[in-house]
Amino acid sequence: MTDETAVDTGAVCPDLSGQVAVVTGGGRGIGRAIALGMAAAGADVVTSARTDAEVEAVADEARTYGVDTRGITADVTEDEDVKTLITETVDVFGGLDILVNNAGFNPGDALGEPDAIESGAVDAVLDVNLRGAFRTTRAAGPYLRNAEGAVVNVASVAGLVGLPRQHPYVASKHGLVGMTKSMAMDWAPEVRVNAVAPGYVATNLTEPLQRNEELRRSILDRTPLDRFADPVEIAGPAVFLASRAASFITGETVAADGGWTAR
Repeated sequence: MTDETAVDTGAVCPDLSGQVAVVTGGGRGIGRAIALGMAAAGADVVTSARTDAEVEAVADEARTYGVDTRGITADVTEDEDVKTLITETVDVFGGLDILVNNAGFNPGDALGEPDAIESGAVDAVLDVNLRGAFRTTRAAGPYLRNAEGAVVNVASVAGLVGLPRQHPYVASKHGLVGMTKSMAMDWAPEVRVNAVAPGYVATNLTEPLQRNEELRRSILDRTPLDRFADPVEIAGPAVFLASRAASFITGETVAADGGWTAR
């Protein structure tokens, strides 16, 4: 390569034209923003979540970017739902290039001191946040390998550091970061597997934190950028990791946390 060689735009600017992306947990919040971001970058998008109305609404929004979209209801804790999600996607679009594992939650009964958390709450968090990502990636694997595609796991700063009173959630996200690394080794060079680790994001799920001035201030005091992220600020790194602009990146977790983990 010489200085006069033209730069391949697709190799430096995220462009997903002609690709097919599935986004789990795509009905609202970060998942919705990622689905719309994938569509804005040119990908045909399948949004998936447990609620028909949510996934259909996001699919309609994504369609305004001039791409083809579908909303498919699925529960990532159910093997048959996951298989149907992937096979229907391939049947409709002819293949699968990108999988975003965004489905996750952190319920109230999984918060607190270790001796106050019931086993059922631990199992529920792990089943969605970690096993759900594993199920979906396993089902999508043959199609992703055929397409030389990409997996983007939505982890959390809780996958990079410890957080008090959130033990099941922290365990699930640390597991997702570890799974990202091990799958990247197993599936290279055909499939790249990366993760994005959001900090605190302004969504419906974090409204109680945003309304509680003491908690909000404690979060912002640890965040150098001094604010909650907008969901689109998580979509950007996800689109990048899915694109050829990240073609030499695999097994990595990109912190989109306003500097939280820099301290």
